[in-house]
Amino acid sequence: MEELNARAIQFKAIQGQTSPFPFLIDVDYAKGSYIYDKNGKAYLDMIAGVAVNNIGHNHPEVVEALKRQIDKHLHVMVYGEFIQDAPLEMAERLTALLPSSLNAVYAVNSGTEANEAAIKLAKRVTGRREIVSCYGAYHGSTNGSLSLSSNEVKKKPFEPLLPEVKFIRHNSIEDLALITEETAGVFIETIQGDAGVRQATTPYLKALRKRCNDTGTQLIFDEIQCGMGRSGKHFAFEHSGVVPDILTLGKALGGGMPIGALVSAQEKLDLFSHDPILGHITTFGGHPVVCAAATAGLKVLSEIDYNEVEKIGQFIEDELLKHSLVKSIRRIGFMFAIDMEDAEVVNQIVMKCMDKGLISFWFLSHPDSFRLSPPLTLSMEEAKKAVDIIKTAINEVKS
Repeated sequence: MEELNARAIQFKAIQGQTSPFPFLIDVDYAKGSYIYDKNGKAYLDMIAGVAVNNIGHNHPEVVEALKRQIDKHLHVMVYGEFIQDAPLEMAERLTALLPSSLNAVYAVNSGTEANEAAIKLAKRVTGRREIVSCYGAYHGSTNGSLSLSSNEVKKKPFEPLLPEVKFIRHNSIEDLALITEETAGVFIETIQGDAGVRQATTPYLKALRKRCNDTGTQLIFDEIQCGMGRSGKHFAFEHSGVVPDILTLGKALGGGMPIGALVSAQEKLDLFSHDPILGHITTFGGHPVVCAAATAGLKVLSEIDYNEVEKIGQFIEDELLKHSLVKSIRRIGFMFAIDMEDAEVVNQIVMKCMDKGLISFWFLSHPDSFRLSPPLTLSMEEAKKAVDIIKTAINEVKS
């Protein structure tokens, strides 16, 4: 314990922090659905790095792909100048899963970078300046992405942010009238994650698609969290059949490595190459090692049995709803928001679960719920174990 305390002190002293209350699990290694600390304690990871490790930790195909690429080469040139196997193969495998209109990939380093690039692309395609986003949205923490997010408490200390950004209500067809011929792009999460797992309805998305068509506005779907199988399909927009003009991805795309991607039609992405030349540039975007991992991860994802994912997801939902203190659950695939009495109860549940060897987590903007986003490779046996631990934690909160 003394060694752990010393490590925790060092961690907090020399690493920048995002919260005064980090978990402080001292990680030794991770495999499959589990993280193991330096004392040998196993944690069933029901968060998967916040929807990153969708195919589990250290998937053997991803690890092997990393090793092969490391033996060949690391960074050789800034993005887009050299032909390299890994980013080319990643783009081929990704676009093979997408509609034909989303046929080109611009690789970046994170989801928020993908959104930054999408802001620029929407402006470049349309020649307009206004961006529309949704209340409840979370699109990232960089200046542009934060401007599109709606949590005013999080935004206030960093103002001024981007001008000419306005917000509409998620799932409000009435608000679509606010999208006009002055609007460059509309950003929407097909499933709002931070707002507590709120899915855009099919009628709403169809009306949004029509409004964007009528006004010449670019429709941008942010599937950084809800994409890559998280919703029970490869991409969450498949639930509605509505296809965006621009798609942003990140998190799980890298199979555990850091990556983001801007996906659109090739003729649109080509606009970044002229007027001005180098309209969007990145040094490390499309890094060969990361793209090798992403390619392997996409292969594994293409083989996921989504019927089994739905079966296990429904089991977890049904079992937790049996507990009288669970008020409601919103779930799509393996995205869960479990509503409790208040934020204090949620905090106690999350901490008690961790003590018992299970990782759950909070929402930034929905404190009365706790979240689960387990690996898509979670087994039924692991799901039963998770349910037992969560129920025990809830019982102890109220005992």
